[in-house]
Amino acid sequence: MRVYISGAISSCIETYKERFLQAQRELERDNHIVINPAMLPIGLDGDKYMPICLAMIDGADAIYLFNHWQESKGALLEKAYAEYQNKFVLFGD
Repeated sequence: MRVYISGAISSCIETYKERFLQAQRELERDNHIVINPAMLPIGLDGDKYMPICLAMIDGADAIYLFNHWQESKGALLEKAYAEYQNKFVLFGD
């Protein structure tokens, strides 16, 4: 299954890359193909990331929510978008 990782980034700026990479490794151990937005370059304005991330979700079968996702406006939007498209929603730590 192709899985998009979603979680807080801007509020965890010091640790998000490593945490997303850990999640990616866990998902890959379960034989998923992982789409990881933490690999996008740093420095774009926040509103420039979302269209890219939504396009990444388009290519996924599921969204994996973790890393304080409930506190992230972006993750909330990504979850709603994935649910609208009837994607599987997975939850992590």
